[in-house]
Amino acid sequence: QVQLVESGGGLVQAGGSLRLSCAASGRTFSKYSMGWFRQAPGKEREFVATISWKTNTVYADSVKGRFTISRDNAKNTVYLQMNSLKPEDTAVYYCAAPALDRAYVSGSQWADEYDYWGQGTQVTVSS
Repeated sequence: QVQLVESGGGLVQAGGSLRLSCAASGRTFSKYSMGWFRQAPGKEREFVATISWKTNTVYADSVKGRFTISRDNAKNTVYLQMNSLKPEDTAVYYCAAPALDRAYVSGSQWADEYDYWGQGTQVTVSS
């Protein structure tokens, strides 16, 4: 059973930084792309970033140049470094992993293509 556990959220002032972590277990982590999504109150879940098994990355336009996704296969962990945070970045952040049969497939911006989700970590940016 694939399990994803996020950590690193919190309260930060605008312009500050946070680093989110997502620890994965239950399968060979290095074979799979991973994604970060977020959901603000009253809004739909939206794509933030994805990293492929080859470490190719894709970002939402709203975070490009401020956020960096990375992975450490030795630690089975994916990270989201968030800099220059804005109040509009306030949301619950989720990491996601694709189905078992999607090894060696590029990361996706579509939530429907991820089968496993973490419990989420709250990020609050004050103005």
